Amino acid sequence: MLRRTITGVMVGAALAMPVTVVTATSAAAAPAVLATTLTYDDSQATQYSSQIAAAVQVWNSSVTNVQIRKATAGQRVNIRLIADPGWPRAQLGPVRPNQTVTIWMGRQAVDQGYNVTRIAAHEMGHSLGLPDVKPGPCSSLMSGSTGGVSCTNPNPNASEKARVERNYAGTAQVADTSVVLEDAAY
Repeated sequence: MLRRTITGVMVGAALAMPVTVVTATSAAAAPAVLATTLTYDDSQATQYSSQIAAAVQVWNSSVTNVQIRKATAGQRVNIRLIADPGWPRAQLGPVRPNQTVTIWMGRQAVDQGYNVTRIAAHEMGHSLGLPDVKPGPCSSLMSGSTGGVSCTNPNPNASEKARVERNYAGTAQVADTSVVLEDAAY
């Protein structure tokens, strides 16, 4: 068995916290990937639960350094989704396991015909640390509304995936989640 000690320093804190990772060694074994697991709660956006679950699946199949799971009763929630009458918006991440951010699933964009799964995946992208890329083509998830009402692509492109992977590549930075990205035109 291989024993490694990794020391990280949280930004804004002078405390180093050693973490011991134990992995089995084998010539055939692939290196262990230590993914960050985040939880979400969609109980305040139940009319969009299936589209939110689809957006979560998109992200979980697109990246390996972070995985998103539905919170169980009593479990800490990292991403809270709320339906409201405004435009979609989200707190900018990357959110960490000790933080909670909010995504507002704005009905205004839904009422105008924008794809709900794309909206949910786009707003989750913000919570994972991605800024808007506007104007942009439909092939860019973070182009949001500039992809057009007919755009139904909920998938991040290679650049967006890579940035999220970097955001969760074992760094111990604390995100400033006080920034809310208002997708004024979704």
